[in-house]
Amino acid sequence: MRLIDIIVFIVYLVGITIYGSSFFKKNRTSDSYSLGSSNIPAWVISMSIFATFVSSISFLALPGNAYLSNWNAFVFSLSIPVSLTIAVKYFVPLYRKINSPSAYTFLETRFGPWARIYVSSCYLLTQIMRVGTILYLLALTLNAVVGWDIVTIIVVTGLTVTLYSLLGGFEAVVWTDAIQGIILIGGALATLVYIFFAMPEGPGQVFSIAAKNNKFDLGSFGVSLSEPTFWVVLVYGIFINLQNYGIDQNYVQRYMASKTEKEAKKSAFWGGMIYVPVSLVFIFIGTALYSFYHSGAATLPEDLLGKSDRIFPYFIVNQLPAGLTGLLIASVFAAGMSTISTGFNSSATVFLTDYYRRFSTKPVSEKKALRILYLSSLIISILGMGVAVAMINVKSALDAWWQLASIFSGGMLGIFLLAAFSRVTKSAHALAGTIAGILVILWMSLSPLIWGDDTLATRFHSFLTIVFATATIFFIGFFSAVLFQKNKSKIRLTKV
Repeated sequence: MRLIDIIVFIVYLVGITIYGSSFFKKNRTSDSYSLGSSNIPAWVISMSIFATFVSSISFLALPGNAYLSNWNAFVFSLSIPVSLTIAVKYFVPLYRKINSPSAYTFLETRFGPWARIYVSSCYLLTQIMRVGTILYLLALTLNAVVGWDIVTIIVVTGLTVTLYSLLGGFEAVVWTDAIQGIILIGGALATLVYIFFAMPEGPGQVFSIAAKNNKFDLGSFGVSLSEPTFWVVLVYGIFINLQNYGIDQNYVQRYMASKTEKEAKKSAFWGGMIYVPVSLVFIFIGTALYSFYHSGAATLPEDLLGKSDRIFPYFIVNQLPAGLTGLLIASVFAAGMSTISTGFNSSATVFLTDYYRRFSTKPVSEKKALRILYLSSLIISILGMGVAVAMINVKSALDAWWQLASIFSGGMLGIFLLAAFSRVTKSAHALAGTIAGILVILWMSLSPLIWGDDTLATRFHSFLTIVFATATIFFIGFFSAVLFQKNKSKIRLTKV
């Protein structure tokens, strides 16, 4: 790295850590650590929701995925407006009414403690996987820049984010999210502009080379369920994004931190919608990189041709001018650190609310609650770093993350839909549906590993795991209630 790049990156890293840590004095109670004060501006909440969703998975994996394939990944973004509409209309008012720091309190009121524990456990597992994936991608970038050991970078980065998220609490997380969101958007746009004007024949060459190689395709419109077709990715996106914006603790805390329900709805909608055009920029960067390296402007080393997650970092280091390289590295870290810090804070809140306080036989003092929040954040960070180290040899972090998210979170949405929309469903019915959903997840995830590729499960793409599991839980839970309901006239789906 050139001196100016090092200065830009260090100024960002030190500045964001000091700024986030400066909120330490505001964390006098567990509620302030988990939800902050009640005067956080709506635009900050919106940017925090956006920055929580976007991460180094988007910043690095989306361009790499588009470089190797096409715009199929953008179909995932096209599903967001559908999921957001449902989440804003039904789920945001629900959480504001319940008024709990945890999204999963609602499940216990409907189905009992088992539902709350099962879903919160799925959430914690998903967060550990996500933190690990993001730390791994951040380490890839810095490894390409300075050549440091990837494991060392993972540990140092993880501990840095842990420091300011622990000290600053929720307010530090959302305010640093807002700043980091602005930085990452600026870095992505600057990269795209640079590539356009670095093309030997001008900006138009980006489009001509990409179009010639079908880089703008959204994927096959066929009916195959074993490939990531347009329809498979769209349906997967609707389900996973409804889970994100509808039931994910990361976002529910932001809904609860808003001043009013109206502001919570507005922040949720616009915080999600910002991602759609920004993700298009990330994907367009991958397409532009393909045109750049196939125009003769530069050559990509052969050992990187099949490693999608390493292509953009290589470009940042070797092609961008002084200063812009530092900005892009800061942008990549901004994208990752915002999501990681949110994961630490939200996971700690879930552990305190859904486990420690829920099952404690004695009242939990504020001093002890804060200690539990700090300790659980630290444990989550250590586990996330372990996952990051385990991911070092994966081919595509984006594909790995989507598959892991589909498996570990496959049963969460179905239970929430049952709880919110089927008043006739009782605890036993929901439990029957959940067990069936878990069996579907295990079947789709493990049968190819046990019996090989020639199984019924391999006829369905792994993205459909969450779709099948959610549908199984909902329909078995609902129809088992129908079968055992004495008064058939009362059976109906109800609004939240």
